[in-house]
Amino acid sequence: MSSSLGALTRRVIGAVRRSASAPSGPSATGVPGAPADTTVRPGPPAGRHLDYAPDLDGRADPGEVVWTWVPYEEDASQGKDRPVLVVGRDGNRLLGLMLSSQDYHHGDRNWLGLGAGAWDGEHRPSWVRLDRVIDVPENGIRREGAVLDRSRFGNVAVALRRDHGWH
Repeated sequence: MSSSLGALTRRVIGAVRRSASAPSGPSATGVPGAPADTTVRPGPPAGRHLDYAPDLDGRADPGEVVWTWVPYEEDASQGKDRPVLVVGRDGNRLLGLMLSSQDYHHGDRNWLGLGAGAWDGEHRPSWVRLDRVIDVPENGIRREGAVLDRSRFGNVAVALRRDHGWH
């Protein structure tokens, strides 16, 4: 990784997508702070290709970790702002996989260990969830957090191709 990319990776960009702060009132979904049309797909979309293309230019790209609203599985009317690894793009819609720093994911077949990264201010080890794809409009992104290095993105891509049929 180049030193300039490494320097960018270590700092949180804080580029706000929609406004200087998260929305305060309910969105079109009725969920306070949630993008109006964030959806969660149960599996990988057919025909999607994984490409590593981070570019901290203010647009979220595959290989970048960004922050966005993610609804809870148990109750989609609730959720929280969390880091998401962007793995694909379709126009102004992003496909992402949520990250967690909860170590109980260690050994879970649907979670892949990434290690620590600049997306977590405390530099805790993180895991990425492979079986839940977040489909979010780009304007639902709150900020860029970091670039996942090519090697770790490659590990995610291998797991998605092997276990979930991605291309």
